[in-house]
Amino acid sequence: MEIDCQPEESMVSSFDDDCVGLGDVKDMRLEAEAVVADVLFAVTVMHVSYSLSSALDVAYINVQTREGNRYCLELSEAGLRVVGYAFDQVDEDLTNQYHETVYSLLDSLSPGYREAFGNALLQRLEGLKQSGR
Repeated sequence: MEIDCQPEESMVSSFDDDCVGLGDVKDMRLEAEAVVADVLFAVTVMHVSYSLSSALDVAYINVQTREGNRYCLELSEAGLRVVGYAFDQVDEDLTNQYHETVYSLLDSLSPGYREAFGNALLQRLEGLKQSGR
């Protein structure tokens, strides 16, 4: 599988740096795009949902883990949480906990994500070691 993120790229970014603030409200669709860009290298498929209605305060992200499991994630000021077990599906009865970061959420869902993230981190450290930084 091709890696979409080079190890020398930053693997940690702040949502605040990647979004456009509108007063006190952030555009969650832009934040969702930043989330996808940050971790796409460590999952099989990940994209912002265009089927589900987004608003300034909420956006939905579809993700398929390396294990083949599909999820629909909700991104809001409260954080990220699983709201469905298929793309573009929101199950109002689910009460999954919020995660502050996409890294925490994916770490809890996917051993393959953990492995890919760890490998990318090791590659970055090796690169720093070889460049003498």
